[in-house]
Amino acid sequence: MLSNLIVVLPIFALILTGFLARRFGALGPNATREVNRLVVYLALPALLFQIMAKADPAEIWQPGLITAFSAGCAVIFGFTLWLRMGQGSGLADAAIDGLNASYANTGFMGFPLMLAVIGPSALGATLMATIITVCVLFAVAIILIESSLHTGGRPRDIAWKTVMSLSRNPLLVAPALGAVVMLAHVPLPPPLDTFLKLLGAAASPCALIALGLFLADSSGRRPAAGPGLQAGLVALKLVVQPFVTWIIAVPVLGLAPGVAHVAVLLSALPTGTGPFMLAEYYQREALLTARVVLITTVVSVATLSIYLGLTG
Repeated sequence: MLSNLIVVLPIFALILTGFLARRFGALGPNATREVNRLVVYLALPALLFQIMAKADPAEIWQPGLITAFSAGCAVIFGFTLWLRMGQGSGLADAAIDGLNASYANTGFMGFPLMLAVIGPSALGATLMATIITVCVLFAVAIILIESSLHTGGRPRDIAWKTVMSLSRNPLLVAPALGAVVMLAHVPLPPPLDTFLKLLGAAASPCALIALGLFLADSSGRRPAAGPGLQAGLVALKLVVQPFVTWIIAVPVLGLAPGVAHVAVLLSALPTGTGPFMLAEYYQREALLTARVVLITTVVSVATLSIYLGLTG
């Protein structure tokens, strides 16, 4: 448990930094939106482009692990989407809730945790999980959100508006361009690589600070959906998703114990900041998302420790 706590302490520290900066007036009332826009338009696109452009297909191509982890994400995302829309939620809000329940924090927590628990041999799998989560799952949610925002006209006009919005979205364009660079085997020039590394490194810290800023502005408020949904999303992320991933990895696919262990451990990570960034950017129910990110991060110290204790 101590090693898990050490991994999540910097996350809490960055959230607290944003919270205190807002409470003591170091950053103003518009800081949450501006910091979040910095992440959405600059830092995160740079990170996504660099992840895709520098990915080694031979390193990340692990079909069994990819299938197990992706299927676990897809099942939880799809189930949450279906459940929330059945409860009367709109497509955009349901898509963000789907991310809340399935978007593992592979980038900020995955790498240090997997390095500490398994070692360097697990870093390729962690990179693969990061690409699936941050690029693929994120892209699916953005497409659904954009589709829900362009309604009320002729189907052809709606489709055109949606496509144009997606083509201007840096969170989709950046990884797509990065994939082109990777497939073309074009090395990044050192100055460009350094620029992207510096800019992309700001994505996670700034997103966590923005989360703290938002929590400071929202203290005393309650999410419109109520505590039941919040608890359900936390349970889906920390308990149900790793269990579904284990079912797919072991009884269904029959993966080797070590491979299945990596897939389940990556699935058991808490919710990352991606859903919060989208909720804030698209002006949805960001308070619920912020609390899910915070609660899953806190509770994951216990759930990850229990899982690691059970598996030895």
